[in-house]
Amino acid sequence: MNQSKTIFFSNFDLNSLIRDNILNMDPYLSAREEFQEKDFIFLDANENSFGSPLSFSNSYNRYPDPLQMELKEKISKIKNIPSSKIFLGNGSNEIIDLIYRIFSRPKIDHSIIFPPTYGMYEISGKIHEVDVIKIHLTKEKYQLNLKKIENVINQYSKIIFICSPNNPTGNDIKREDIQKVIKKFSGIVVLDEAYIDFSDQESFSLEIEKYPNLILIQTLSKSWGLAGLRIGMAIASEEIIQWMNKVKYPYNVNQISQEIAIQALDNKDLFFFHLKNILLERKYMKKSLKEIPIIEKVYPSSSNFLLVKITNSSRNLYKYLIENNIIVRDRSKIILCNECLRITVGTHDENKYLINQIKKYSKKYFGDHPKKINN
Repeated sequence: MNQSKTIFFSNFDLNSLIRDNILNMDPYLSAREEFQEKDFIFLDANENSFGSPLSFSNSYNRYPDPLQMELKEKISKIKNIPSSKIFLGNGSNEIIDLIYRIFSRPKIDHSIIFPPTYGMYEISGKIHEVDVIKIHLTKEKYQLNLKKIENVINQYSKIIFICSPNNPTGNDIKREDIQKVIKKFSGIVVLDEAYIDFSDQESFSLEIEKYPNLILIQTLSKSWGLAGLRIGMAIASEEIIQWMNKVKYPYNVNQISQEIAIQALDNKDLFFFHLKNILLERKYMKKSLKEIPIIEKVYPSSSNFLLVKITNSSRNLYKYLIENNIIVRDRSKIILCNECLRITVGTHDENKYLINQIKKYSKKYFGDHPKKINN
């Protein structure tokens, strides 16, 4: 990257990136952090000692483990990462919010994102009054433009967000390009791997020791099928994880979510069975969609969804699918996604019904040779 502008990796200093008010704060110490043993009479946290009105359990009158240690140990064994390098949040959005709160100064610093990408990187920046610089991915292949990244980095560049596999495009970002950004940028690089289990590309999680400025974001919402529990995870150096624990709200992951997640993580055979079926259905959907005349392009996907470009009005097809009880995501107004729908991989019956409805729409309105129509 441009030597006149780049903050070199060799000068990486975590404390210099943390906002002064965060660096000097005394964190809130919850009752359960002070004392976590179980076989005691707890009269320290102003809980209801008589229990909750739930007939099936008496355990929810107590606050949950604020650091989710049992759940982290489960994740640690599955991912082969020390639990001290794992942070759990109320979904990935809490993690994104924390990263802005810790590392960026309002009205001074900026982050860098690469549209089209996950919208919360920008929204969270705006909430914290942090300027968000947008560098569009390359057309068609949706890759990083390293030259443009080089040209915008300066002393106020604190956070770079990269999503791989990317949402909404579904593709992997080139691994060597991600490595170049991490190595040459001395700010915080956030690599969002929410969809990594659907990809052939290896996670950076096993290389976290190499990159003290890297924060990985993963989740139990996608491949593990636990979106309703709202459990996101960050993987980073112990030092970064300690700062996230200092700034987070005391009991950010509730007791029920922790319990159910622990049970789910014990059922790895079912996880792999579902993952295999999703990958098979993705292949089926891609092949089937390509055979429909109004489908101009099905983009390569390493995720559990497909970005599909419609020859004619994507909005009209979107409305037609709603009329037939199918909800997809209209991404046609997003940069570089003109006339595109994002379609999640469903069950085989759901996917088959979707394909048949798109075929009916194509045949009914355009015959075998669709023509461009007005929206």
